[in-house]
Amino acid sequence: MRLGQIPIWDTINRIPGGIMVVPLFLGVLFNTFAPEALNIGAFTTALFRNGAMPLIAVLLFCSGAQINVRVAGMAVYKGSLLTASKVLIGTGFGVLFARIFGPETALLGITPLALISALGNNNGGLYTALAAKYGDKSDVGGIAVLSSTDGPFFEMALMGAVGVAAIPGMTLFATILPILLGMILGNLDDKIRIFLKPGMTISIFFFAFPLGAGLSLRTLIVTGAPGILLAFLALTTGIISYFLYKLLVPRKNRRTGVAGAAVGTTAGNAIATPAAIAAVDPSWLPFAEAATAQVATSIMVTALLCPFVVDFLYKWEQKRGLINEDVPPASASDAASA
Repeated sequence: MRLGQIPIWDTINRIPGGIMVVPLFLGVLFNTFAPEALNIGAFTTALFRNGAMPLIAVLLFCSGAQINVRVAGMAVYKGSLLTASKVLIGTGFGVLFARIFGPETALLGITPLALISALGNNNGGLYTALAAKYGDKSDVGGIAVLSSTDGPFFEMALMGAVGVAAIPGMTLFATILPILLGMILGNLDDKIRIFLKPGMTISIFFFAFPLGAGLSLRTLIVTGAPGILLAFLALTTGIISYFLYKLLVPRKNRRTGVAGAAVGTTAGNAIATPAAIAAVDPSWLPFAEAATAQVATSIMVTALLCPFVVDFLYKWEQKRGLINEDVPPASASDAASA
């Protein structure tokens, strides 16, 4: 560290989900103790108070560019299986709960909007790291398909299909269009994909503050315990995906089954989903604040606990001779190219 330098970035990265949590919490503090400081106008208000939606659009565009349609067959199969598992089990559970009990009925304090937003996606960076450490090359390649869960498209599609939200077809198309445009550009030119990849982290860092500026400290305190419970539900989707992976991926094509458990997280960009859904269907707006806080808690807790779950399952398989040594492990270059 050079003289006079403060290790801000290193400190942020030591916090689970810190790239999202730290600016979100700063936004909460400003909104709680000095809300008018963000309303002085011009670029300050545009960025720190009203900037969430344009920055979320940037995230969707950059995320779409990371979806590689040229990945090999087994990677596509594994990625599709895990994507279907997370979306149908995770988001599907939240949507079904909202359909039966209504959007205002909480599950042990967890809002249906938080269930929908947190359970159908996963932390792509953490999945890639865990798949590279414990799995094989095609496990790592599966992130190309899993990236399709970035953004609120699947959530909106299921909510519209089941009838728990009024989402016009054109609005749904407008939601996915930035993803499609990014995907087209990223697949036409790998250099564009590489160029846009940092935009995912940068946009999360910036849109987390205005999202936090829509919350209060009281909301974070009240939703803390339900948020932790939500995290355990997200981890449970990973356990279910682990057994589905073991059941549906032939042994000859897998080294272990732990890639399934590695999706038991909540994606950092999921924090934007409640606000995005509420912007499309205002009937969900009263629940967006609490859902955002609960999703933020789930992001932190799952990022912290999921590696321990994956490591436990890997050692459990190892002790019982269930590791298929005929399938070579992934390498560092596989993770770097994912």
